[in-house]
Amino acid sequence: MTLADLLEGLPVIAVHMPGADVPRDDLAASAAQLDTLLAASGLAKGQVVAAMLPNDATTIAALFGTWRAGGVYTPLNPRAPDSEIATQLQTLHPVAVLTTPQLAQRFSTFDLPVITGEALRWATAAPSDRPANSPAYGDDVALLQFTSGTTGPPKPVPLRHSTVLDLIDRLLEKLRGAKSGPDKVGRPPMPNLVPLSLSLWAGIYQVLFAFRAGSGVVLMERFAPADFAELVKRHQLRSTVLPPAALTMILHDETVTDLSPLKIVRSITAPLSPVHAGRFRDRFAVIVLNSYGQTELGGEVVGWSAADAREWGETKLGSVGRPLPGIDVTIVDDEVMVRTPTTAARKIDPAFLDRLTDNGWFHTGDLGWFDDDGFLWLDGRVSDMINRGGLKVFPGTVEDVLLSAEGVREAAVVGIPDERLGEVPWAFVASDDDGLSEQVLIAWCREHLTPYRVPARVVFVEKLPRNEVGKVVKRELAALAGA
Repeated sequence: MTLADLLEGLPVIAVHMPGADVPRDDLAASAAQLDTLLAASGLAKGQVVAAMLPNDATTIAALFGTWRAGGVYTPLNPRAPDSEIATQLQTLHPVAVLTTPQLAQRFSTFDLPVITGEALRWATAAPSDRPANSPAYGDDVALLQFTSGTTGPPKPVPLRHSTVLDLIDRLLEKLRGAKSGPDKVGRPPMPNLVPLSLSLWAGIYQVLFAFRAGSGVVLMERFAPADFAELVKRHQLRSTVLPPAALTMILHDETVTDLSPLKIVRSITAPLSPVHAGRFRDRFAVIVLNSYGQTELGGEVVGWSAADAREWGETKLGSVGRPLPGIDVTIVDDEVMVRTPTTAARKIDPAFLDRLTDNGWFHTGDLGWFDDDGFLWLDGRVSDMINRGGLKVFPGTVEDVLLSAEGVREAAVVGIPDERLGEVPWAFVASDDDGLSEQVLIAWCREHLTPYRVPARVVFVEKLPRNEVGKVVKRELAALAGA
């Protein structure tokens, strides 16, 4: 089985979009048309197809049309500058580019076949006589996804059909527990709301997750709290996924007062702080459960079962849950190490082999710890850990204390070089309270932290710099300290 087979068994309406519902047959027909056009453009099995497309059903058809043709799909972000797109195309050597008629001009200087798609219809916009020199990947490679770039330049990661399907099945097993079918006979499957761009792996993964579960998807052109609340009510969503940035936006939008019938949100792309999770629960009666995975691993590897959510959801806010079935997770020198069937078989991109031990353990680069009940808690990146005169300062611990202070909307802690101690923690805070001062927050931290964890400085910013998936880009904050 490959990911292309997920088009089978979908509900009659496969995609819900603003102003339009897309039947599964129309989606399949669009994928088949693209399959034919790609074959005509000279695509060979395993060659790369790049795509710059919006958040709509045509993009989903592009995914499946590429896979039906035997290609390797690679999304390009429409918000990326032309210089970054040029670098990515030079890295990828795609055999063709998929885009919209409006965006096609961005590829006019590249001698590449351009196929445009709009409203589920495809057309060749710019044929090319140049022989395709795209590298061919193995039969199992489905997608090349650039990493988020929080710790350095984005790198393309090959993701395999078998790996993604395996991890999705393990997650479904975890979420469903003992239930093997729908909880109410005759009730149609609840669609999965996808609040992220389909140029990001997190967005694509949520589409594939829904299709594997036999559900349709709800797409948002752009995330807005009021639109999200309306979609929850329209589709009667009882659970959904959101990145921390979206959860924070909802918390600070006074126009959103009710999210019923929503009961559970799974925080994806990064954990939501226990403080914000508690505020979300108190305001909307919705439990926020964190999860954990990495692009390099192919998807989620740690999460919550329904049984765990019922027993521990209220008392372990902030934890990312427990490992999925068949996934091994351990802590070595404070770092989270993961072993999956894929890493155990060493089926990983050569660029990441230096992070893989001889017996298949993958260095995630994330700091974490297990509690006595086997729940994993994250505490930032290994590269973010601050060594203050020989004492370890975990940024997440300090950030949670800052977020618990009145008036603090966002907080991030980074290590800044210090002549005497090597490095010291600086806090960067976004606040809704003009009267909040550095002295007040440092005093707050002294009340709640051991002395060596207290920030040496607190710097106020309008908002924290984040990448496309909502992760704080801490190197930009460190640069502010040196400015």
